[in-house]
Formats: sequence, structure tokens, C-alpha cells
Amino acid sequence: MKRFLCAVLAGVMVLSLAACGSSSSSSEADSAAADETAAEEAGAEEAEANGTVYIIGTDTTFAPFEFQDVDGNQIGIDMDLLAAIAADQGFEYEINVLGFNAAVQALEANQVDGVIAGMSITDERKEKFDFSDPYFDSGVIMGVAADSEISSYEELAGQKVAVKQGTEGSAFAESIADEYGFEMVTFDDSSMMYEDVMAGNTVACFEDYPVLGYAINQGLALKTVTEKEQGSSYGFAVHKDENAELLEMFNAGLENIKASGEYDEILATYISAE
Repeated sequence: MKRFLCAVLAGVMVLSLAACGSSSSSSEADSAAADETAAEEAGAEEAEANGTVYIIGTDTTFAPFEFQDVDGNQIGIDMDLLAAIAADQGFEYEINVLGFNAAVQALEANQVDGVIAGMSITDERKEKFDFSDPYFDSGVIMGVAADSEISSYEELAGQKVAVKQGTEGSAFAESIADEYGFEMVTFDDSSMMYEDVMAGNTVACFEDYPVLGYAINQGLALKTVTEKEQGSSYGFAVHKDENAELLEMFNAGLENIKASGEYDEILATYISAE
């Protein structure tokens, strides 16, 4: 009987230990599963963060920096530079073609993450936006109809001249309007401004020299008649104190494509070497 009782007690102890072991294993499995779920969720969040697609506003017609080809694709120096920089830095973006003034307003309202549109870096704009390192040094020049006899600012007295809203060309024209006695007529895009001059409604326009030069080389019936005025540099802009990571990536990518020679290749595609 004693032997029997001892055997029973021993069996009970074995079952109890087995039950405890099973409970411990189950608890460990649940904990491991929870950890795995948490890791998956963290990974998903990280993937989502890394998958950010930046919305970049730009102009409609500002060749050779941004314009449409025959198939309706947005091309130009700015478009190629942005594509090269994004590939170098590994970020994704979508282009939102708005027109220059609308793109600047959209950035100010946080409706886009950045703007690249031949945008001059000015002290006034620095109050609202943070800019990248300069990626192009520009300047303003005056254009007139191909058959015009106007060749100087003095001959603009009493006349109307065309400018594009929100541009450095417009700011320069405004700065000399009183001195030379002309009236400014404002347009939303470069093509409308050019057409107005060619139609004779205005006698001249003020535009960034590479833009006007490219248009003339493409057959536009205008000509330049003044020396280039010293202008500001172009920069990529984000809303002030926001999207610092995007700005850092743009600067780093710009430095890399300059070092590799890709930057010069892009410029050479659209602007002939002087």
C-alpha cells in the first residue's frame, strides 16, 4: 500500500510539473508573438515613413527650366535636376504644375512640400521660405520684338512694358519704371508676356536671361537689346522651418551630381556653352 501511495504521489508531482512547464511555454509563446507583432507594426511604420512622396510645385512655362514637350511631359533643367537629386538621395516626389505665382502661394499655405521653378533667392522670400544652396546664377535682360528699333531703357519713356507676376524681371522693371517713365503690364506666364510684345501691345519685356535666350533660340520673334543685369541665384524652396530633411537631401544630392558631372550635362542639354 505504501508503495502504491508513493507511486501515486510521484505521478501527481510529474503531472503538476508538466502542467507548470506547459503554462510557462505558453506564456513565452504569447510573449514572443506579441513581440513579433510589435516588431511588424514598427516595421510597417518605418516603411510608411520611408515611403513619403513629396509634392513639389512648379511653373507651367519657364523654358528651359520647366516646360512641356510635344507629348505633354514636364521637362527642363529644374525637372532634370530634381530627378537626378531624388535618384541620388532615394526619395520620391510628384510634380504639381501650378504656375509660378500659384506655386509660391501653395507653398506658403503648406499645400505643397517644396517649389522648384527658377525661383530667385531673395531676402523678402527668405522671411517665408527656407532655400537650398543656389543651383543656378541668373540675371535679368530686356527683350523687344524682332523688328523693334528700341535698344535702351531711355526709349521706354511713355511706353508699356510686359512683366511676369512675382518674378525677378518684374521686380527689376518696377525698380526702374519711375526713372525711365514706362508703365508695367503684368502677366501670369511667360508665353502670354512674349505674345503681347510680339503683338505690339507692349514694347518690351523683362525676363531672366537664360529663359528669354532659350525662347529666342527656339524661334521666338524677339531679340535682346541690353546687357544682362546682375540677378539673384535660383534655389529650391520649402516652407520656413519645415521639411528640413527634404532640404538637406536636395543640398546633398546637388553636391553629388555636381561632383559627378551630371549637373553640367543637364545644363548643356538646354543651354549652349558660352
